[in-house]
Amino acid sequence: MTQPGSTPNRPRRGAGCLQSLLVLAVILGLGYGASKIFGDESSKSKGSSSSSSSSSASDGKGGSWEIGDCGGPDPENKPDGYRAFDCDEQGATFKALKIEDASFLPNAIQCPAGTDLIIQVSRVFGSGDGKKGGGIPTNTVCGRNLTGDHPGDAGAGGGQLVEGDCVSATAKEIACASAGANDFKVLGLVKEKTECPAATTEPMQLMMAMGRPYDVICGGKV
Repeated sequence: MTQPGSTPNRPRRGAGCLQSLLVLAVILGLGYGASKIFGDESSKSKGSSSSSSSSSASDGKGGSWEIGDCGGPDPENKPDGYRAFDCDEQGATFKALKIEDASFLPNAIQCPAGTDLIIQVSRVFGSGDGKKGGGIPTNTVCGRNLTGDHPGDAGAGGGQLVEGDCVSATAKEIACASAGANDFKVLGLVKEKTECPAATTEPMQLMMAMGRPYDVICGGKV
């Protein structure tokens, strides 16, 4: 993923005596709860979850992110480093759609539809090998790829779960194009089954997850 190249220094938005670094942790794809509870809520089937990957990034545009800012792999911090780029630079691979407050609960971050990756930004003061982890969370970037590859679009099978996506019978997100007779389209994401729309044929009760704004996937015919 890393593309060679460098970027001239740009003025910082804020001054500081210590070198500061942005630590970006890609938190997309954390799953929707460890299991789904079916029908009478007596039988349980394990769902899917995948681990996040940690990344780090240099300040780039002054240590803070704004809507419309772009970023991409950092050639000086391989293999997981990211940094800010001007959107017309060769190394830019994503653009910020929305900036959310930081959260220690990944499930609490809900980005808009079309988000291809979610990046948690933390500020670390100092330099050295410790820059790749830890730090003080400052905000979260909802990013969209600059290329035509958009797994976060509704129905595409990636990104956060949103209305219009499709899921398997075990509440795992899948591409709607590959959905079969036993799969479902997401008609709503709600707290209680009674809140599901009338067209719901399979309300999927999820295991509790701290910070997640919904507990039920309202599944309907694909």
